Amino acid sequence: MLERIAEFFVFGFVPLVVGILAVPELSVAAENTVRGEVIYRERIALPPSAVLSVQLADVSVADAPATIIGEQNVKPAGQVPISFEIKFDSSVIRSQMNYALQARITVDGKLLFISDMRHQVDPLTDVPQTIVLKMVTPSAEQTASVIGQIWLVDYVDGIGAISAPQATFRISEAGKAGGSGPCNTYFATAKVEGQAIAISDIGSTYKACAPEVMAEEKALFDALTKAASYSVGDGKLVISDKHGREILRFSAAS
Repeated sequence: MLERIAEFFVFGFVPLVVGILAVPELSVAAENTVRGEVIYRERIALPPSAVLSVQLADVSVADAPATIIGEQNVKPAGQVPISFEIKFDSSVIRSQMNYALQARITVDGKLLFISDMRHQVDPLTDVPQTIVLKMVTPSAEQTASVIGQIWLVDYVDGIGAISAPQATFRISEAGKAGGSGPCNTYFATAKVEGQAIAISDIGSTYKACAPEVMAEEKALFDALTKAASYSVGDGKLVISDKHGREILRFSAAS
């Protein structure tokens, strides 16, 4: 009888020990999210190639690069307000540290809008954030690249490519615009401010040409009145309407 009791304790106890040791210890990272939207004050549309980048950063150390905690790229960005959602590991957040959201919008790799003021945030809050961006002011060299240059018209919305008769476009430093249309000489008033552009008060001479040429000229004038923003690069000028749609393309005259 005593032998059977001893046998029970010896052989009954061992599986219990093995069962306890076999239980794994689980560790799961706690994921959190910062949500919000990005806006800007300028009344211009973004082109289809615009990309929004938003980052959550640790900015605790002054005069040192920020440590990126989480990031989201929205491509294509669309139009403002642009929503964002940054996921991050909440276990890296420390109560004594400072955190901020920073954002930028680029077009074909060139910076167009940026958050120029620190947007401090508590990463663990559920309150939606609104980041206000500021348009990057082009340098004098960039502004000069569109003013004073004679541009050859390559493409007009509604018509397509235009090669002959060759039409031109030019903006003077005095804010006057014009050139040679497919048929007539034309003139207008131009306002260039940052990446925004407005063409108004278009007039022309009264020469009559073939119907198809007159249709090209009318389409050119109509497109110029819809100009809202522009970009210059690699000897090309692109003008878009208020919806960010390309309506005119030009090549720099040699």
